[in-house]
Amino acid sequence: MSDVARLPFLFHASALALSGHLTRPIEHVIEVQAGTALPITGGHGSAHVENFRFNQTVSFKAGYSEVSGSEKIVDGKIVAFTTLSTAVLEGLNIQDVVTADRIVARLSASFEPGKHESRILTIGSRFENLRVAGCKVEVELHDELALELATFEQARNQYKTNANFKKMVDDPFSKGHATNRNEIEAHGSIHCSLVKKFTPAKYPGIFNCHGHVLEVEEFGKIYLAELLLHHGSKTLTMLRVELGSPSGGGFTGAQASGNGLPPGGGGK
Repeated sequence: MSDVARLPFLFHASALALSGHLTRPIEHVIEVQAGTALPITGGHGSAHVENFRFNQTVSFKAGYSEVSGSEKIVDGKIVAFTTLSTAVLEGLNIQDVVTADRIVARLSASFEPGKHESRILTIGSRFENLRVAGCKVEVELHDELALELATFEQARNQYKTNANFKKMVDDPFSKGHATNRNEIEAHGSIHCSLVKKFTPAKYPGIFNCHGHVLEVEEFGKIYLAELLLHHGSKTLTMLRVELGSPSGGGFTGAQASGNGLPPGGGGK
């Protein structure tokens, strides 16, 4: 039998500060900055990048990520397998339109032996001094909802019982293109956002919002605090930018994902 087959838990976590792909006026791939991943055996990893700049398109003062996975032992017994995934951007500037002092993505997970899946929380994730075209935008995250999405099973139940959550999942960009589902399959996925509200929600002549998206004339779209859920795992992307005119391409900033499962996928 292989060593992997004997592992009591298969850890999974990854994090990155920034990556991107520009398509015009020039084409350029911005490789993953401050990216790190956790081996299935657990442990600890981190990465740090300072004073990154690509032309006048994107820059940040510091970007770092950290992942860890370990066993929580009480009285000689394993009571949980814990995972942490964190990504941070400091001093971000995208084309002098999107700036932020600090953006934090944080996922903490705990799997108790005998449980069906990990409990994964986003506590600590936040935006600090986010500005769009010079206008300060306060982003209130839906912490209460985040607690109700700790497991995929809970998220599926929220889809059945919470009309507002179902509406967001079915039409995350508030464009009137809702899907027609009665439930989320056990091995399906959920794409939603932790954004509760923007202040201001609209700044005439500069930007307005649809769901968790800010649209800026002659710049593009800014997606905030997106969450992708599957059974036993989450990916939190705090910032995603789709450039429109006069530039093309996009960026991903402050992204964290985790957790893992025991061999065989866990059980009840």
